[in-house]
Parts: sequence; C-alpha cells; structure tokens
Amino acid sequence: MEKKTIQLIETLSNTPGLSGFEEEVVAVVKKELLGYGEMKLDHMLNLTVHSKNNTNDRPLVMLDAHSDEVGFMVQAIKPNGTMTFIPLGSFIDSNVPAHTVLIRNNRGEYIKGIIASCPPHFMSMEAREKAISLEDMVIDVGSSSYEETVEQYGIGIGNPVVPDVAFEYNEKTGLMLGKAFDCRIGVACMIETFREIMEKNLKVDLVASISVQEEIGLRGARVVVQEVKPDIAIVFEGCPADDTFTEPWLIQTALRKGPMLRHIDVSMVTNPRFQRFALDLAHKYNIPVQESVRKGGGTNGGSINAFNGGVPVIVVGIPVRYSHTHYGFVSKEDYEAAKALTIKILETLDAEIINAF
Repeated sequence: MEKKTIQLIETLSNTPGLSGFEEEVVAVVKKELLGYGEMKLDHMLNLTVHSKNNTNDRPLVMLDAHSDEVGFMVQAIKPNGTMTFIPLGSFIDSNVPAHTVLIRNNRGEYIKGIIASCPPHFMSMEAREKAISLEDMVIDVGSSSYEETVEQYGIGIGNPVVPDVAFEYNEKTGLMLGKAFDCRIGVACMIETFREIMEKNLKVDLVASISVQEEIGLRGARVVVQEVKPDIAIVFEGCPADDTFTEPWLIQTALRKGPMLRHIDVSMVTNPRFQRFALDLAHKYNIPVQESVRKGGGTNGGSINAFNGGVPVIVVGIPVRYSHTHYGFVSKEDYEAAKALTIKILETLDAEIINAF
C-alpha cells in the first residue's frame, strides 16, 4: 500500500467529526479533491465535487461516503464537574466506559476526558451484577466543580465528544487500527477512486459527495441527492465485519476477503440488476468480493435509492472489525479490492447498461 494512501487514511481516521460537527473532515476532503472539479458546500456541510471531465450529456454517477463518526454530546454538567452525555449513533453500552475521549470545548480546543462509572469498591454485589448503562456513566476531565469545567476547561452543553484514538498501520500484516473507519475508510476510498478515474475514458459523468449525519438518520444524503439528481450511485461504507463472533457458515463480511456488497439491510433492498452487474464484474476480473444479507444496519443508499423514481444503488462496504466502538481493524487488501472493483464498474458503465437496471 502506497505511503500516501496510508497518510490519507491516517489523517481521516484521526480527524474528529461527530454528526453535525464534520467541518474538519470536510476540510481534509476539500484539500484532497482541489482541482478535480467544481466544489459545492451546503449549509449542512455536505460537499459535492462535479468532475472536471463531465460533459453534462451523459448519465450521472454519484459516488458517496459519509463524513461523520459515532460519538457523544455533552448533555449537562454536574456540580462536581463531571458531565452526563448522550450518544450520537448506536453503541453497546458496555463498550463505552473506561475509554478516553476528546471534547471540543467552546474555544475550539480538544480536552481529554475519561468515560467513568462507579468504581467497584463502592458498588454493592447487586449493583455489580447489573448491566451498566450510559445513564450510569459520566465524562470526567479532572475538574472538581461546575465552575471549573465551564470556566477553566471551557466546556458547555452541546459540545461534541469523539473517541481518543491514534491511527496505526502494521506493514507486516497490512492491518490498520484506528477510530471512525465507519466511514472514513470509505471516504478515503472514494477520494482515491475519484482521483484515479480521472485518467480513464468514461462514458458517464461523475460527482463525488461527502454526506453528513449518516449515523443519526441518513440526513445529509437526503439533501444531497435532491441537489445532485444522479442516475445511479455507488455508496462507500465501512461496514461491520462479522468474522469473529459468527458461526463460520454464516460469515459474510470477513477481513481479507474483499469488499462486501449487501443485498438488503433495514434501509434498502439493493437493486438486484445493478448488484448482479457488480458481482459479475468482480468475478470476471478476479477481484475478491463478498455478498451479505443483513437484518440490521443502513446506509446512505437508502436515502439515495428512494429519490424521485428510484436511483439504482449498490453499497461497496469495506469490512471493519468492531465498528461503532473506539477501535477498529481494516485490511489493506479489502481497501484495494474495493477501489479496484469500483474503478472497473465505472469503466464499464454506459447509458444502455444503466437503463437496463
């Protein structure tokens, strides 16, 4: 994997970007795609880039990835200086405590805190056996009073909170470890695909979109699709891997097995004709790929697919172990296969094929 690719993924992974507070992530993407087309930024911070090679008389393909990550928001400050908080995005409560987080204060500074719960020394046996919930937790920055938290640390209610994790890459194993791979790994793959496809002679026009607030209801994509009006779309995702807690016969999203193309999730039944087209291309060109049938989860594809008369959409998901926790693993092989498959799809698409979907 090229050093510049690792640097791009590292920057995107480390950059804070809670739902509704994605401006720093958007700034990274704007820098990376500067000069590749016309950029537009709306009031939600959705970013679109129309390729400089567009002719405006060919089918328009939308490449989408979402900029936000799961995290928390300060709800209230207690007299002792600790803070209650709410989740933005889905978490398993038991995965949350005893981790460090970064709070963006009212001055734009990042303050490190600990997600804390009652120590075992002060818990009854009954309390120890009870499942812990987010309502039992606080964020502690080391303050001793409400006034200290507000005045010295500059923290107020509504401040965004993200996991405090530094990206790592193991060259020997090809594994990346970091936060926010849902969907920063997809953002990186979309950026590199968009840049590399510029050198190809395509029969379609392209627009890249970085959509906000996916983790709290696919909100940004609902706005972007109305502006872009695509004929077809490919959604990049960092999708949850299932190869460590699933029976072997049911594993459909494993590391090092290629991107996952889902037939269904709670947001969308994937267009079966576009899905088959993508899977057939993967098999034809020996690009590793996985298929899945999902009972949970959702993507921006759900919002895009439901636009106007219906937009054919597939989701190219890069497997992420332990998504929606502080830490995740991603394999370089899966990233590279996702990019290779998407490029092959874009090289092959034309008006006749799209109309057949």
